[in-house]
Amino acid sequence: MKFSDLQLTTPYLALDTLFYDRVEPTPLEKPFLVAASQDAAKLLGIDEDVTMDEALVKIVNAEMKLKGSQSFAMCYAGHQFGCFVPRLGDGRAVNLGKVNGQNLQLKGAGTTLYSRQGDGRAVLRSSIREFLMSEAMHGLGISTSRALALIGSDTDVPRERWEKGAIVLRLCPTWVRFGTFEYFSAAEETQKLQQLADYVIDESYPELKNEEDKYLKMYEKAVQKSAKTVAKWQAYGFNHGVLNTDNMAIDGSTIDYGPFAFLDIYDPNYVCNRSDTQGRYSFRGQPGIVHWNLSRLALALTPLINHDAALEVLEDTFGDVYETEYTRLMYKRMGLQTKEEKDLSLLKLMLRSLEQSVIDYNVFFRKLSVYQGKRSEILELAVYKEYLERWLDTYDARVKKESFSDEQRHKNMLHVNPKYILKNHILQEAVEKAQKNDFSMVNDLLRVALAPFDEHPELEYLAKPTPQSAKNLKLSCSS
Repeated sequence: MKFSDLQLTTPYLALDTLFYDRVEPTPLEKPFLVAASQDAAKLLGIDEDVTMDEALVKIVNAEMKLKGSQSFAMCYAGHQFGCFVPRLGDGRAVNLGKVNGQNLQLKGAGTTLYSRQGDGRAVLRSSIREFLMSEAMHGLGISTSRALALIGSDTDVPRERWEKGAIVLRLCPTWVRFGTFEYFSAAEETQKLQQLADYVIDESYPELKNEEDKYLKMYEKAVQKSAKTVAKWQAYGFNHGVLNTDNMAIDGSTIDYGPFAFLDIYDPNYVCNRSDTQGRYSFRGQPGIVHWNLSRLALALTPLINHDAALEVLEDTFGDVYETEYTRLMYKRMGLQTKEEKDLSLLKLMLRSLEQSVIDYNVFFRKLSVYQGKRSEILELAVYKEYLERWLDTYDARVKKESFSDEQRHKNMLHVNPKYILKNHILQEAVEKAQKNDFSMVNDLLRVALAPFDEHPELEYLAKPTPQSAKNLKLSCSS
């Protein structure tokens, strides 16, 4: 099947018109294809090369419509940096419809009813970052929205300077957010709130449809999935940057890539968002913020479920799920297959040692994946080596207790410790080339994003260490 042969449905439009606003996307001038993900296209049932579809650019640029498509923007509220904003919505995203369980959305496609003072556009710089990171998170096994195609244009868009406009065609099993529930709860629209909950159960949790206490169980599912997602962020060193309740999907998917970053050096206090002057969304603070956001969701659902029961679910579920998932992943990253009583202490000691050593977080794990007692390749990564020396003494003693051979342990670790991480300095290099109409690096990064654990000898340059001047930078929300 070709992309242009897709037949969409629009079940969201069966809800009351308060849920959305019908809007037509605004095309860009002189659009062109920057990159497309065939892997994401497979989610839609597309088996032909999506880049060979002559209609692809026109559809992403809203000059043509897919069959069945009816475009609209969704309404929601949200807690932004802890402060409640009663009316937000898709200010620059336009929904096209749904196919194969994926909701198609254009980001940067012009103004909507919810744009407020915004222009409804996205620029090439931030669009490249979102396109690539969506696919990279999937490559790491983290629940995320996907990106099928990215187009550039000749349209000028004012930001801190004039930049060129772009559109990302992104996909997600749901675009319903915590903030969508907050909108109808704050407006005291209980009937609409129930309609939304029923829609979410149909879309994301159909197994609950005929269950008793289905709304409470829906909430429990959201808690579980959100806890697992943030555990994976922490395990791989991902800092979201803007964890507002309107940027959290009800199915736990990572959405809305703005000023995000993967850790360069291991610094748990790192804040990637330059606008976050209070450090609310620091790397270390993400599990607590997700927990807080889930407490806001529990409050929003109070007309449908008992609030005390929801909070009990939150307290009984979130921490256990988070800790189980986080330690499972971290033990695998450390190469531990059997369980020992002191493994948690070994993990905590490792994290303290990484922080004190001033060392690249993910490069450390890749080197550890082939470690056989010769420490020089690991120690040369560290500014201060004595902390790692002491930890490696403990680690060496621990791995001797493993029933697996060194060869099997290394093989297992190489499947969980990526060689390629899309760090900000490498993304910035790709952006700068793209701004000169060279999109080769964007496509190179797409390849390693989807297969980050593999060796790509011809793309070795994408695994280079972060320059000292580019480590753990802060980024702007401007996109």
